[in-house]
Amino acid sequence: MIFRQLFDAESSTYSYLLADRVSRDAILIDPVFEKHQRDLALIRELGLKLSHTFDTHLHADHITGAWLMKNALGSKIALSKHAGATEVDVPIDHGDAIRFGHFAIEVRATPGHTNGCVSYVFADRVFTGDALLIRGAGRTDFQAGDARELYRSIREQIFSLPQETLIYPAHDYAGRTVSSVGEEATHNPRVGGTASEGDFVGYMDNMALPHPKKIDAALPANGRCGKPEDGVVPPVAAWGPVVATYAGIVEIDAGGSPSSETKSVSSTCAPMSKWSANSA
Repeated sequence: MIFRQLFDAESSTYSYLLADRVSRDAILIDPVFEKHQRDLALIRELGLKLSHTFDTHLHADHITGAWLMKNALGSKIALSKHAGATEVDVPIDHGDAIRFGHFAIEVRATPGHTNGCVSYVFADRVFTGDALLIRGAGRTDFQAGDARELYRSIREQIFSLPQETLIYPAHDYAGRTVSSVGEEATHNPRVGGTASEGDFVGYMDNMALPHPKKIDAALPANGRCGKPEDGVVPPVAAWGPVVATYAGIVEIDAGGSPSSETKSVSSTCAPMSKWSANSA
């Protein structure tokens, strides 16, 4: 198996690339709009065939790159059927299993942060989105959030996995990259140890957090799975047909003209020198 953990510093979002080393079929979890060129370059350079993008929920703090990947590579967009989004190719629900290559990813409904949250179980790891964070949990004060429902989702759908199962969240704000079910069930101060449902609800209901900075742009855009409102994706650069490498270098496209695979958004992309990735 090929596995890469990718990071967007602006929103502290983790994206995850998984691939079958033999068939080269791949999936991408929680892609970020502004990191499309980086992720596209990595997929190309590894010789992968992206079959699906999977979002864990309708994000409020960044715009998904799902539609950009579909436009570039023809991948299918998978999202919870409860998210209420358009442009979805594969509406998913609890218990679904989506195959790629010789592998399959299992869908577990984990609502509470939003009513459309899911976690993805794959082999020895689970991708928990914003439901369960490392030593924390996703906020429950908007997007039909419900603290009681989130507590039960974490306890019943995530903590029920084997203790050694690795936890990969959608965000971390302190540089932490991975935890485990056993660790969080023991040490998570909000929902682990002896924390009761009442304890959790009391804590979550009194967080008084400001809304995410990008919420006004992110929610409507993510309701279209990241498709620009006008449906237009500018080329990488206006001065000629180019492609970007995973190293962050813009090169002339040897084909002589931009193809659908080289389209991206340049005006909103972070400088390529700021791209970063972690492997695990």
